[in-house]
Amino acid sequence: MAFWWPLLVLGIAFLICRFLLLLIPPKVPSVEVDASDVLEDGSQTKDNSFIYIPSKGKQGQKDKVQCYEPASMKYLGFFPALSSEEVTEHVAQARKAQNIWARSSFRKRRQFLRILLKYIIEHQELICEVSSRDTGKTMVDASLGEIMTTCEKITWLLAEGEKWLKPEYRSCGRSMLHKRAKVEFHPLGVIGAIISWNYPFHNIFNPMLAAVFSGNGVVIKVSEHASWSGCFYFRIIQAALAAVGAPDNLVHVITGFGETGQALVSSVDKIIFVGSPGVGRMVMHRASDTLIPVTLELGGKDAFIVCEDVDVSHVVQIAVRAALQSSGQNCAGAERFYVHRDIYPTFVAQIVKLVKAVTAGPPLAGKYDMGAICMQEHADKLQNLVNDALEKGAEIVGRGSFGNLGEDAVDQFFPPTVIVNANHTMKLMQEEAFGPIIPIMKFETDDEAVNLANDSNYGLGCAVFSGNKKRAIEIASRIHCGVAAINDFASTYMCQSLPFGGVKQSGFGRFAGVEGLRACCLVKSVVEDRWWPYVKTVIPKPIQIELSCSHMYLPCHKSSKSLTIKKRKFCALKGLQSYEGIAALVTTERLELLHDGMEHYYYRAKRFPYSTCKDVGFDFQQQPIEQSSLLQAIAMIEVWKQCYQPQCFNDRLARTQGIEMIE
Repeated sequence: MAFWWPLLVLGIAFLICRFLLLLIPPKVPSVEVDASDVLEDGSQTKDNSFIYIPSKGKQGQKDKVQCYEPASMKYLGFFPALSSEEVTEHVAQARKAQNIWARSSFRKRRQFLRILLKYIIEHQELICEVSSRDTGKTMVDASLGEIMTTCEKITWLLAEGEKWLKPEYRSCGRSMLHKRAKVEFHPLGVIGAIISWNYPFHNIFNPMLAAVFSGNGVVIKVSEHASWSGCFYFRIIQAALAAVGAPDNLVHVITGFGETGQALVSSVDKIIFVGSPGVGRMVMHRASDTLIPVTLELGGKDAFIVCEDVDVSHVVQIAVRAALQSSGQNCAGAERFYVHRDIYPTFVAQIVKLVKAVTAGPPLAGKYDMGAICMQEHADKLQNLVNDALEKGAEIVGRGSFGNLGEDAVDQFFPPTVIVNANHTMKLMQEEAFGPIIPIMKFETDDEAVNLANDSNYGLGCAVFSGNKKRAIEIASRIHCGVAAINDFASTYMCQSLPFGGVKQSGFGRFAGVEGLRACCLVKSVVEDRWWPYVKTVIPKPIQIELSCSHMYLPCHKSSKSLTIKKRKFCALKGLQSYEGIAALVTTERLELLHDGMEHYYYRAKRFPYSTCKDVGFDFQQQPIEQSSLLQAIAMIEVWKQCYQPQCFNDRLARTQGIEMIE
C-alpha cells in the first residue's frame, strides 16, 4: 500500500492538471484585413460613384465581371473573367500547396479555424454590410444567414472535426479474426466549388472550411452577381492562413462566367456546385469527362405544412420569416404553404396582417424589414409567376409596401405577396420562385398534405407543424426530401452536425455534417494483421517432386495409350468448419497426386477405384503445414477440384479424413 499510494496521488494530480489546462483558452492571434475599399465611404466606391444599370437581355463585356449594388444600382467595380488557361494555373498552384498542407497537423488546422472565428465575431458588422451591399439583403438577414451559420460550422469543426477524420475501425468477420479492418480518410487533392450569390460569405466559407480542415486545397468560383463581396472575403481567408504558416495559394477565389466554371470542373478532383438544376446538369456532364465526384445543391420548393391543432399566432410568425428571409432568395426557403381547412381563414387573416406591415427598402438604411432582389431580371420572373397564378384562379389578398427606393432602383424590389386559392396547375406551385411570395393552399387530411408535398420535382426540405409531435414526425417521415424540421423551419441547417442536401431536382450528395466533411476525403479501406509478426498469412503452394522411378502407367479413360505420370504434392483443406476452430488457422492435408504432365494438364480422371489410386501412389498421410487463412485454403481446394477431381478424393478422403467437399 505504501508503494501504490504516491503513484495514485500523482495520477490524480496529473488528471486535474490536464483538466485545468483544457479550461484555459488557446492563444489566438488577431489578423488585419484591408477593408478601406469596401466601406460605404471607401475610396473605390467614391471614385466610381456613378449609376451603372446593365441593359436587360444583353451580356456585358466577356473579359470583365461588373459589380453594382442591387438596392441602389451604384457601381462597385469590376473583376477579371478568367480564361480556361488562367483557371488551370490557379488549380496547379493550389495543388502544389495542398501537397504540403496535407501533412499539416490538426492542431494547426484548428488554429486556422480559431483565427477565422475570432475575426468574424469581431468584424461581423463589416461582413454583414459587405454582403448587404452586394446582394441587397438586410443586415438582420445577413447576420442570420451569413454570420450565425458560419460560426456554427466553425464551432462544430473545432469540437468534432478531428474525431470524424480519424481512422474508423470495422469488424472483420469470423473468417478474418486474425486481421484488423479500418477506414481511413485522406485528402482528395484540390476541391472545386461553384457557388451561388444569395449568401456570398457563407457560400464561400462553407466548402472552404470542410476542404481545408480535411487537408485539401480549394478553388472557389464566386457568382458573377456577388464577385465584389467574394473577393473581400477571400482576403480574410488569406490573412488567417498566413497567420498559421500555411503554404501560399492553398485557397483561391476566382471570378468569371461560364467558361471559367467549365475550366474549373475539368481540372479539380471534386466539384461542389450550388445553383440551378439547368446549370447543375451542365456541371455533371462536364465532370463526366474526368469522372470526378460531384455534389449538387440545386435549390428547392419546400413545403410548409400546418395542421389544425397548432397555435396559429405562433406559426404565422415563423411562416413569414421562412418566406421573406433574404427577400425569399433561399434555396431552403418555404415556397408552398399547405394549411388545414379548419384553420385556413384564421391563418390567412393573420399572415396577411403581418405581411402588410412589412416594408421593403435599401438594406443599409436600417429601417426596412426586407431588402432588394439581387438581379434585375429576377423581379420580372417573379411577376410572371404571379400573373400565371392569377390567370388560373389565384387571388392576391395582401402585399407589403415600399420605402424610399429612388428612381433608378425600383425594378430591383418586389413586394412581399400573399396569394390564396393556389393549386398545382400553377407555375408558382411547381417552379422555384426564389422570391418573397407566399402561396397558400388548403388540405383536409394528413394523406392529402403528404401527397401535395411530394407532388414536386424538388425534394430539398419541409417543415411540419402540429400540436401533436408524433403526428408531425409521422407526416415529415413520409415526405420525400433531404431535410425536415418539426414545429420549426430551417433549424436543420443551424445544426451543423447534420448533412444538408436533397433528392430529385434538388440535387444529390451532402455538405455540412460528418457526411459533408468526409465527402471531401478519399475513403480508403485498409486491412492489416492483428498480431503481426506472430500470426501472418501464408498461401499454400504446390510442391513438385520428381519420382525416383522413371515411369508409371495408368489406363486412360478413353484411350488405350498409356500416360506418363509424374508425382506432385498438393495442399488441401481439412474440414470446412469455419464456425468452430480458429477461423484463420487451419490444418491441411498433403495429397500426393499423379498427373500426366503439361500436355494433359486439364485431364480429369473419372471414378478411379480407391485401390487403383493407392497402387499408383496416392498418399493421404496427415501433415500440418504453415498457418493459412480459411479463405485462401478454400481457394486452393477449388482450384484442385477443377483440375483433377479424382473420385478417390471425393469419396475416400471425404469419408476418412473429414473433408467436406462442395459439389
